[in-house]
Amino acid sequence: MTQRDQNDLLAEECRLAQEKPPVSRRSMLKSAAAGAALMAVGAPAVFAQPKILRFLNAEPGRESVRALRVAAAEYEKKTGIKVVIDTVPPDDAYNKLQSAIAAGTSYDVGTLAFGGHVLLLQQADKLVPLTKLVQRHKWGPNILFPIKGENYWYPYDYNFCWMYYRKDLYQQKGLKVPTTWDQMAENCKALTEGGKYGVGHPVGANAAAQWMSIGYMWADGVRMLDNNYKLIVDNAEMKPKVVRYLEFMKKLAPSMPQGMTQALFGTVLGQYSGGQIAHAPYAGRLIEVLEDKAPDLVAKTGFFMYPDSGGKSQAVNHGYDGWVVLNTPMREESLKFMEWFVDNHYINFLHSAPLHMQPPRIDVYDDGRWRAHPLIEKHAELVEFMKSILTRKDAVIRSIDTEGPDIDLRPGKMFETFAICDAIQNVLYKNMAATEAVDVMAAKYRTVL
Repeated sequence: MTQRDQNDLLAEECRLAQEKPPVSRRSMLKSAAAGAALMAVGAPAVFAQPKILRFLNAEPGRESVRALRVAAAEYEKKTGIKVVIDTVPPDDAYNKLQSAIAAGTSYDVGTLAFGGHVLLLQQADKLVPLTKLVQRHKWGPNILFPIKGENYWYPYDYNFCWMYYRKDLYQQKGLKVPTTWDQMAENCKALTEGGKYGVGHPVGANAAAQWMSIGYMWADGVRMLDNNYKLIVDNAEMKPKVVRYLEFMKKLAPSMPQGMTQALFGTVLGQYSGGQIAHAPYAGRLIEVLEDKAPDLVAKTGFFMYPDSGGKSQAVNHGYDGWVVLNTPMREESLKFMEWFVDNHYINFLHSAPLHMQPPRIDVYDDGRWRAHPLIEKHAELVEFMKSILTRKDAVIRSIDTEGPDIDLRPGKMFETFAICDAIQNVLYKNMAATEAVDVMAAKYRTVL
């Protein structure tokens, strides 16, 4: 997550989707005398320049950009306010917002994918509360991240990560969907043959690994911080669980392709859609990619949550995206635009990536407009699975950056150390004992706590 290093496959789409730099605001002369003089000599009338609202988008897919542009055009026609859409890759969004603020040309609405960035901007008094807009609907778990009782962002999707698998290969080998780590390892081993591999888990020091490879650990009940933000990952209760997870990853390693230390989000999409791996961690985008690139694999693909070691619990790795309103002279207009947008175009925006953008708003799942999308109708089983994650008591939703009782900068700093990635590599490639790897990881986390 912010983790958000997201989807390198979309980089080219982002380049194509980039807007031209917005025209800078200019002050308008309002001298009555000057106006009268111009009228006297028959000069053309001087009209007030239209208000401009600047929106920084971090969903670079063509359809997402198009949905926002359509909404912007409609809003300008309705109100006369021009909404300029600028688009950047997700991992560039926060820096773009910051640099615009520093330059005195702040965006009015922005996209963020990391709760810690929301907190940083709020602490700097750069955000406007969205509490009234948020409170109009019921939301799923672990998504609102309130700050001192106020909501400063409007979540538009979950990006949970779960596991996909080849149902046809399972049938050929007589395999069952795994409910334990041992079963998962055995299934992957059975499907590693003839230049094909059982699973693809990124294990480099990057956000892809922290989103796609540690769900097993959450399923087994690992917590990194207690409710006072004290590191507990190496205490008497948690350390054995983390050791067990690292040893499991070492057991999986022979079933993974070479080069997984360099793998990113798009790597795994390509490996699965190309038939190289039998299991792939991802969110709903994997199905969208298959529909486009490998339609023959769509009906052959199933899904399940990360299992725990003993068959008692399941997990997904958390992921999320949302919009913030910046504290600019356009803040009141921005709030009006956001209220209008979520009432009139939110579902259209979700439809731009219909399976990847999982609604965090509970009401959307029963909205006929949302369900009418062909891919949502076609993949109703997957949609119900996604919805069930929000309600099942045995479903764990965790990520490093959301550890602790509230949104806080400390777990965000932990995320950016990639210490869990180092631990995995130490065990898989340096033959370090898992117990020692946990100690090294904990020491690195403590440097930022």
